[in-house]
Amino acid sequence: MPHIQINNANIYYEDSAPNDQSKPVMVFAHGLLWSTRMYDKQVAHFQDEYRCIAFDFRGQGQSQITKSGYDMDTLADDTIALLDALNIDSCHFVGLSMGGFIGQRIAISRPELLSSLILLETSSDPEDPKSAPQYRKLITAIRWLGMKRVSKKVMPIMFGSSFLADKSRKSECKDWLAQIQGNNKVGVSKATMGVIERKGTYDQLGSITTPTLIVVGDEDAATPYAKSERMHFAIKGSKLAVIERAGHTATVEEPEQVNTVMSNFLECCV
Repeated sequence: MPHIQINNANIYYEDSAPNDQSKPVMVFAHGLLWSTRMYDKQVAHFQDEYRCIAFDFRGQGQSQITKSGYDMDTLADDTIALLDALNIDSCHFVGLSMGGFIGQRIAISRPELLSSLILLETSSDPEDPKSAPQYRKLITAIRWLGMKRVSKKVMPIMFGSSFLADKSRKSECKDWLAQIQGNNKVGVSKATMGVIERKGTYDQLGSITTPTLIVVGDEDAATPYAKSERMHFAIKGSKLAVIERAGHTATVEEPEQVNTVMSNFLECCV
């Protein structure tokens, strides 16, 4: 799959139908510590009907680790530049956690680029001052010890108890643990700082006119239901869906539920 040079960063992306101009476009933006892989089940589900484009943010997955550019506004600019480079005038944007921070910014600054906005497991608030020190300690641990030593502490943040306790999914759980451990400690540290230091968007949500779906797992400890409800009340006409038995990575934990609520929402947008 290709890389593309954008804003002085070499960005990795996957395009399910690069030569098909007839399909509506769906763009997938991943969460912190992940990559395009977290959307494999969604791309498989939607690619017959949509041109699905998933990409890795700078410093994560297979994209370049740059010296700077990890703040949310720059990442939003990267995403807009990717759309422009691929000649995409409008898309259905799907963003989980950090990807949702980016989706909100595009909906606010460049609404003409979005046919719809799907926000999964995300928030419009800045990082909670109470949790920021814990994440800074995590960054220090990653820098000194590497991802492998801290990965098991990260898993309960990323996944709900149902997924982690399900013995039938033990091998799947190990695969995702391995993906976390495979992160480059420099890129992840820079990306995490960008998330911690982000500015909130809540005061601007009232300007969003893009049809919006907000999705949250009922076991999400990182961005609990109250965060999603707060956005729901602020974005006029938005829809809110709860995924049962899912934590902060519902696309992996309960893909069929996620695909169903997304499909139902998109049918109303057409």
